[in-house]
Amino acid sequence: MTLTIDFISVWRYLPGILFAVVGIFLFVMIVGKVRNFIASHRFERNDLEAMRRRWREIVVLLKAPGEVSHKLAIIEADKLLDQALKSLAMPGETLGERLKFVCYKHPELKEVWWAHRIRNQLVHEATYHLDGGLAYKAVKQYGRALRRLGAI
Repeated sequence: MTLTIDFISVWRYLPGILFAVVGIFLFVMIVGKVRNFIASHRFERNDLEAMRRRWREIVVLLKAPGEVSHKLAIIEADKLLDQALKSLAMPGETLGERLKFVCYKHPELKEVWWAHRIRNQLVHEATYHLDGGLAYKAVKQYGRALRRLGAI
């Protein structure tokens, strides 16, 4: 069995195939840009500015020396994430319930759960000692989640 290819026939369809590939590529790019635009405009302008200002304050707290400042930075980052989820009308009575809901839509936000658990330990365990490196990692994780939601 031999296979013969007529290159002239293939050449005739090549522009159409290239046009289709480029069209699909452009369509995917445009859909991504539209999604990012919509994601960045979910919040009211005043809310967005307030959340960004609070985030800068959290970063200042994190850079301040002392365990108390680091603990406060994590607690404030947790509260900011809760505010962002409430602004997005995520259902639930607590941040934990809202996080469960939002993780269906944004599975990558599951990574913020461990930071929320650290916050819960800070609040509920009087003897919990917070390492500086762990505080930086937790606040960084809150920052990723807030950026993914378009809040900061």
